[in-house]
Amino acid sequence: MTDRIALSTTDAPAPAHTFSQGVRRGPFLQVSGQGPVDPATNEYLHPGDVKAQTIRTLQNVEAILAAGGATFDDVMMLRVYLTTRDDFGLMNEAYGEFVGARVASGVLPARTTVFTGLPREEMLVEIDALAVLA
Repeated sequence: MTDRIALSTTDAPAPAHTFSQGVRRGPFLQVSGQGPVDPATNEYLHPGDVKAQTIRTLQNVEAILAAGGATFDDVMMLRVYLTTRDDFGLMNEAYGEFVGARVASGVLPARTTVFTGLPREEMLVEIDALAVLA
């Protein structure tokens, strides 16, 4: 089997020292959970605005996918973590617009949404992705 490759891009926030931005092994690519962080400054953006945070988070996911040679058409599964059920509608709207515009095949990825606490208080959303490249 092929070796695992750590993915790294300056177009997404630098990861904590305990994990990679993403990992690819053969056709499988896993993107670590991303949040609404500016890759240039590592600042958390859009406090209190889950829609804007969702878009920034998905941009970070997209950058790591690209670093591994993938697009949203290769994504099989996205997991969305929200801090409150109240944000679901706005997150879902932003998510649908962003992902839908990037899936040329028309086959949207599967998704799970979980309501939980997140590592930083200013984070309203975190998203990870699993892609399989043909």
